[in-house]
Amino acid sequence: MALVSAKEMLEKAREGKYAVGQFNINNLEWTKSILQTAQELNSPVILGVSEGAGKYMTGFKTVASMVKAMIEELKITVPVALHLDHGTYEGCYKCIEAGFSSIMFDGSHFPIDENIEKTKELVKVCKKKGLSLEAEVGAIGGEEDGVVGKGECADPDECKMIADLGVTMLAAGIGNIHGKYPADWAGLSFETLEAVKNKVGKMPLVLHGGTGIPTEMIKKAISLGVAKINVNTECQLAFQEATRKYIEEGKDLVGKGFDPRKLLTPGAQAIKDTVKEKMEIFGSIGKA
Repeated sequence: MALVSAKEMLEKAREGKYAVGQFNINNLEWTKSILQTAQELNSPVILGVSEGAGKYMTGFKTVASMVKAMIEELKITVPVALHLDHGTYEGCYKCIEAGFSSIMFDGSHFPIDENIEKTKELVKVCKKKGLSLEAEVGAIGGEEDGVVGKGECADPDECKMIADLGVTMLAAGIGNIHGKYPADWAGLSFETLEAVKNKVGKMPLVLHGGTGIPTEMIKKAISLGVAKINVNTECQLAFQEATRKYIEEGKDLVGKGFDPRKLLTPGAQAIKDTVKEKMEIFGSIGKA
């Protein structure tokens, strides 16, 4: 199955009161594990690629080619969107050219007028090419590829201004954070989320920083219009823990345990287990 825009899967999710997971990919093992799990569970899925990860994998064209070939070779039939995560203005155009099916323009650090101007231009390009477009208002906390935010809450009126431009989905800061959540984290601002929902109507909302948010908060966010939830750090931690265990137990020293195909297998399985757990919480299983 060819890559698809995230538009239809997210509109269905919002109507059905579940969310589609965006799982960021970092290499072949990540991509394979996430695609296989989505297929096994009959769930739509979004593969997220940050600009840093794209650079690590030698460029967006390499990423797009790998994902498309893997979908074909693994006979993946569930809907898969390949999505640029927290894209710069320039990065968005590189991903459009490389063959991504969805992009995110993160203009949250610009003054609102500049965010609107750049988003408006990308809306036209994406509509012409049939791609989905995510925009952001209010910086997400934590660090993502060197961009640091404090977990600000978005202005609902600014959210409406961006939503009215014709974007597919909107990421609104509601106190969420990238990476691990600190012990003194105040939690999600459902007051902000509800106010944003009331302003933007049926537009699917996006929750970044899905790692570490308690399940009850995630389910409440979904009930308030969140249709896409991003997960990255949790898969990285699961991969790291499984790989560390394999090495600490000396398995890499037994026979051909040093072979990367053996060495990386426990980590790849840990990613699968994490993705399955998240898809269960998000309610996307069987919704492909």
